[in-house]
Amino acid sequence: MGRPEGRGGRRLRLPGRGWRDGGGSLGTPGGAVPLEIAASSRARRRGLLGRDGITGALLITPTNSVHTFGMRFPLDVAYLDRSLTVLAVVAMRPGRLGMIRPRGRHVLEAEAGAMAVWGLRPGVRVTVDPTPAG
Repeated sequence: MGRPEGRGGRRLRLPGRGWRDGGGSLGTPGGAVPLEIAASSRARRRGLLGRDGITGALLITPTNSVHTFGMRFPLDVAYLDRSLTVLAVVAMRPGRLGMIRPRGRHVLEAEAGAMAVWGLRPGVRVTVDPTPAG
């Protein structure tokens, strides 16, 4: 199975291909949200550990599961498929292990309660606009 083709037979760029650690903007039904992107192995391992909170959201890619061991605050976690459609949104207290989502390719993390305000629920598709480095 190859990559999907767009108009004129050109291949479409799949979401998440070539993402790098950094910032950006998350498009949600509730509006744009500041975004941090953790795409490297080191950044994915670090996640939100050692922080007291986050403004906006953290996108961890690629992954289909997370944990909250060592976290200082409760989280909302949204599991996304490869097209950035929300598969599930769960609340996680510190010290928990999240379920593996076989269709999941990315995870969004935010402070507890934020995702309801942004209108994130299963079936909603988000957009990611990475801030160019440099």
